[in-house]
Amino acid sequence: MPESKSRKKASRPAAPSRKASAPTENPVWYKPVMFGLMIIGLLWIITYYITQGLYPVPAFGASNILVGFGIAIVGFLMTTRWR
Repeated sequence: MPESKSRKKASRPAAPSRKASAPTENPVWYKPVMFGLMIIGLLWIITYYITQGLYPVPAFGASNILVGFGIAIVGFLMTTRWR
């Protein structure tokens, strides 16, 4: 028995598929640099306190604390991109 034309599905062009960009893995050096910056920042601040301002850079004075926190914050900001 022949099929009627009304029952056939209309062929549609295939909708373009949106590929979700899969997150790529980080390079091998990323994690050591991230943790290294956090540790270096901490050690910078500890060194400043233990030496009573003589090290790491005497000319910075109390700004050594800001330098140490700055280095550590860069490491913490890297954690937002870690996969």
